[in-house]
Amino acid sequence: MKDSFGRQIDYLRLSLTERCTLRCTYCRVDEGLCPKSAELSAEELILLAQVCVELGIERIRLTGGEPLLRKDLLQIVRGIASLPGLKDLSMTTNAQMLAEMAADLKEAGLKRLNISMDTFKPALFHQLTGGSLQKVLDGIQAAIAAGFDPIKINVVLMRGVNDSEIDDFINLTAKHEIDVRFIEYMPIGCGNGSHELRLNNQELIAARPWLMPLPPRLHGQPSSDYTFEGALGRVGFISPISHAFCSDCNRIRIMSDGALRTCLGRDDEISLREALVEGKDALKPVIRQAILDKPRCHLFNQEVLEQRNMSRIGG
Repeated sequence: MKDSFGRQIDYLRLSLTERCTLRCTYCRVDEGLCPKSAELSAEELILLAQVCVELGIERIRLTGGEPLLRKDLLQIVRGIASLPGLKDLSMTTNAQMLAEMAADLKEAGLKRLNISMDTFKPALFHQLTGGSLQKVLDGIQAAIAAGFDPIKINVVLMRGVNDSEIDDFINLTAKHEIDVRFIEYMPIGCGNGSHELRLNNQELIAARPWLMPLPPRLHGQPSSDYTFEGALGRVGFISPISHAFCSDCNRIRIMSDGALRTCLGRDDEISLREALVEGKDALKPVIRQAILDKPRCHLFNQEVLEQRNMSRIGG
C-alpha cells in the first residue's frame, strides 16, 4: 500500500531479538534490552509477517540483535518464506554462528544475506565488537557454499578507525561476486553525538572517479551502487546523512517487542501487542494507519536523541 506521500511501502524489517553475540561500539548497550521472555513468539512473528504481506509487503528482512540466537529461527524462516505473495526473504547477521547454520537457512527458504564486517584486521575487529573475525570469514565461505546470492558485506565507516581500509573492501569485489556496502555513521543511540567519526560518502565517491554507477537491483534500495572495470561484485554507498533517500523510502520496522516504527530516524513507535492478541482483523487497521502516517523525512540532521540503540531497533 502507499503512504500519504505516495510512496509504495513494500518492505518490512522484522527484528527477532535484541540479544546479540557481539558488543559493537556504535550499536549496542546492555541497559533496557527486551528480555528473551518478552520477545515475540515464532507464531506472532509469522502472523505479523502474514498481515504485512496481505497489506502489500513484498520483501522482508530478518534483523536483530543477532537473529541466529533464536532457537526457533528455522521455524520462523520456513513460516515466513511460505507466505503467498512474498517475493524475497533476507537476513542481516554478524555471522559469528553462520558457518554452522548457512545450509539449513538456505534449505528453509532464506534467499539473501547481509553480513556485518567493519574491518579486515582481527585485533581491531575484536576491539570494536568483542567477536572473532575468523568466524565471520568462515560464515561468508559457508554462505557462498550454500548458494546465497548476492551476499552483501555491511561496513559502518568510522573516521580514524577503519577508513584506511575503504579501498581494501572495494578491491574485495574485484575477484568475488560479493557486494560491499559502506554505511554512514548515524546518530542513533550509541552513535549519537559522535560527529567526529562520521565520513561523508559523497566525498568518498568523488575521490574515486573510476567507480561507475549501476542501476539499482531493487525498488527503494537505500544504496547507490557502483562497479569498476573487471569487478565481479558491487560497491554500494548508503548515505542517510549526506544524501538522504527519504523520498524513496519504502520500509517499515517491527521490533522484537512488538513495537512498529515507520522511520528509523524518529522515535515515534506504535505497540502492536494488544492488536496481536485480537488477531489479523485488529492488526490490519493499526498497521495500515501507521503506514498512512509515515513521516516525510527523518530527523537525523536535527540531532534528535534516540530512545533505542540500533540493536534494539533492528539493524
